[in-house]
Amino acid sequence: MERSVKVRFRRVSALARVPTRGSEKAAGYDLYAALEDPVRIGPHETVRIDTGLQFEIPDGYFAAIYARSGLAAKEGLRPANCTGVCDSDYRGNYIVALHNDSEEARIVEPGERIAQMVVMPYLDVSFEESGGLTGTERGAGGFGSTGKM
Repeated sequence: MERSVKVRFRRVSALARVPTRGSEKAAGYDLYAALEDPVRIGPHETVRIDTGLQFEIPDGYFAAIYARSGLAAKEGLRPANCTGVCDSDYRGNYIVALHNDSEEARIVEPGERIAQMVVMPYLDVSFEESGGLTGTERGAGGFGSTGKM
């Protein structure tokens, strides 16, 4: 399996910071708020925070945007769509819509880490309609049907 992928990027704001990893083995690269001034996010409000960066994700890959666990657990801030998907043909600014799940206003500071980006491969699939599907022991059971009572 290929262990390194080159991702080209363009800085579109002087305030933008290159993504970083918290440790050598971290899968996610922290994205930073390219802000001139702090931004207030009220309780249960969503605010778009620009990273000031654009990326060229290689074909066959996409960038998944996830919450930073510390920011989510301590401040109640997470990406509004929970997981963002940035396709390889997207060339616009990476903007994170941060949602405040808490009952208190939160402040995002300039240069603060706001989300993490994981670059992942994906499969190109084709869908084939069928009159029936192969049976399994589970069948159509869902929403907790495999749990023990």
